[in-house]
Amino acid sequence: MTSEGVTVPKRRKVGNLLALAVLSALVQRPMHPYEIATALRAWGKDQDMDFKWGSFYTVIGNLDKHHLIEAVENVREGRRPERTVYRITDAGRTELVDWARELVSTPMAEHPRFRAGLSVLAALHPDEATGLLRQRLDLLEAALRQDRETLDTHLREIPRLFLVESEYDLAIRNAEADWLRALLAELTSGTYPGLDTWRAFHETGEMPAELSELAERTAAPKSNPDTPTPEAGTDTTG
Repeated sequence: MTSEGVTVPKRRKVGNLLALAVLSALVQRPMHPYEIATALRAWGKDQDMDFKWGSFYTVIGNLDKHHLIEAVENVREGRRPERTVYRITDAGRTELVDWARELVSTPMAEHPRFRAGLSVLAALHPDEATGLLRQRLDLLEAALRQDRETLDTHLREIPRLFLVESEYDLAIRNAEADWLRALLAELTSGTYPGLDTWRAFHETGEMPAELSELAERTAAPKSNPDTPTPEAGTDTTG
């Protein structure tokens, strides 16, 4: 389900989140690409954003092409190849601020892997599902302990403003752990709705009548003029 207020991201000239990271680095000072990559790794930006390092130089080139950054000089250090130093342009600063505003203010449709797994949880026997969820909770709690220690250590040296994303991660993981504990309590106590039906399906191999009826009812096509219907023989992969 999609909640109201969740929108698709704004179309941008360079939409790869790595571009946002590069702009955030160059707002500090002009740098050549190797310096940018080193800074982003040191700041953990590759953990904050989902991007691929293999597209790094392509992103640099596209930012330059669209005048969001610009070359200011070429430098050579010893026998190393000549490197181009880039700086952020006024258009790049505007893009950085606008992108940050969008990301902070507007909920976007996201698809975590755990949510995908939960959507097919019925494929597992409830006992196995319970064991796997408990395993996830154990791993999550161990990670939470480590993350809290790491954050406490960083807060002694780094202003909280530059660690706010780590605080967010902790809050989200804490919420997930609380939800898992509540779900596991229902599964282990037998109070989870439909647990007997779920168990019977796996132990008999027969789909319960109520689930068959639900599947038929929810899969029935509905007339919606805004939803395109693929026609026979039409390629819908493009």
